[in-house]
Amino acid sequence: MLSYITWAADPVAFTIPGIDWEVRWYGIAFAVGFAIGLWIVGRIWKNEKLNEEWFDKLFVYVVISATVGARLGHVLFYDPIYYLANPIEILKIWEGGLASHGGTIGIIIAVWIYSKRVTHRSMLWTFDRLVVPVGFVGALIRLGNLMNSEIFGHPTTVPWGFRFVRSAEWYRPPINSMPCHPTQLYEAFFYIITSCICLWMYWKRKDYNYSGLIFGVFLIGIFLSRFFVEFFKNNQEAFEDGMFLNMGQLLSIPFIIAGIWFMVKGLKERSNALSGKVPTRKA
Repeated sequence: MLSYITWAADPVAFTIPGIDWEVRWYGIAFAVGFAIGLWIVGRIWKNEKLNEEWFDKLFVYVVISATVGARLGHVLFYDPIYYLANPIEILKIWEGGLASHGGTIGIIIAVWIYSKRVTHRSMLWTFDRLVVPVGFVGALIRLGNLMNSEIFGHPTTVPWGFRFVRSAEWYRPPINSMPCHPTQLYEAFFYIITSCICLWMYWKRKDYNYSGLIFGVFLIGIFLSRFFVEFFKNNQEAFEDGMFLNMGQLLSIPFIIAGIWFMVKGLKERSNALSGKVPTRKA
């Protein structure tokens, strides 16, 4: 019977000859995730015969805001003192260190600007389409974390525990070289499930007609799963050790509450539309 998995994956996929530049699996996973997200949103755009110029601009807004927001979120939420002392390190996103909460905040700001300047439609109109593939993107980023042997969980006796032999943290107390929960895989699993639900809601139920419904389900699926997985995960920074809820959990709570509000609002609108009280809102 399997008692543990020894994880010794090299985080470097290959090195570019001549310039000695390492290309890491994390960066590849990040890029592939965005490519998948772009393709799915493109299909959504074609399905509704939406303005192609809107799609092109949305891509630029989202890529820049998600990358900058996720990196600055990690810098500000988890280790501001280190990065203020070493500002050049902020630019090294290929080495890891992206906070999903920061990326979400960045995208929210970008969508607000995008809605005002480009579509002149509500932010929820954009979010109900944009978030459909985001779980797949998040899952690939978590696989990148796995390849970096980072952000893993507490010691465990479950047979699928991972021995992260390339991680210096794995050898230090309180872990002491014990198998740990592969929380990167836990999160990736829930993120994929969330995106599958959002795909079903969009293509089968046409729930993009009900403002905020898909967005609300997305927020609940992503951040509620993140909240619970954090109970199995090692704290990222020392200041979290004395906290009942860690930083990831505290930052998730507002998104969970917002998700419940948007979902209830969308379900009410859907119920009214199906009962004939109000006409179905067209995108």
